[in-house]
Amino acid sequence: MVSESEVMESLSGVEDPEMKLAVTELGLIYSVEVKEKHAEIDMTLTSPGCPVAPEIMAAVHRSALSTEGIESAHVNLTFSPPWDPRVHASEDAKFEMGIFD
Repeated sequence: MVSESEVMESLSGVEDPEMKLAVTELGLIYSVEVKEKHAEIDMTLTSPGCPVAPEIMAAVHRSALSTEGIESAHVNLTFSPPWDPRVHASEDAKFEMGIFD
């Protein structure tokens, strides 16, 4: 059985092309659920009008499928809750973005 953390590890290679940080570090992946050999991924974007949304979503989909044991994947785009780097990003990503709480 494939774990959610294995899929997240695969997704860590996907970079937001504008921010130059991994989508996992930015906190854009809200959840990963694995059922048998299928991964269901809820994600958001840094803004609803993100011009590279299709490319990021396609990269997340491809990366999920690259996880050993995953045969299908679906990426759900959500803006609820809205992405907030102070809440969702890792400490390293906050540092890279110049956010010092």
